[in-house]
Amino acid sequence: MSSFVDFLKGSYNEFRHKVEWPKWADLQSSTIVVTVATVILALFTFGVDELFSKAISNIIGMLINLFN
Repeated sequence: MSSFVDFLKGSYNEFRHKVEWPKWADLQSSTIVVTVATVILALFTFGVDELFSKAISNIIGMLINLFN
């Protein structure tokens, strides 16, 4: 059990004194980049989904008309 406590103390010490945390301006710019990239990816995914949905419904419609 003492090794686990030593691990927790060492982790805390490393996070507190050795990790270089990003500045507030860096966090803001990174957040903006991630948000813009997420919106672009979501719009692309939506567009591809709509395109495939319409293509599949057209193919199914043609097959239904072919056998009627």
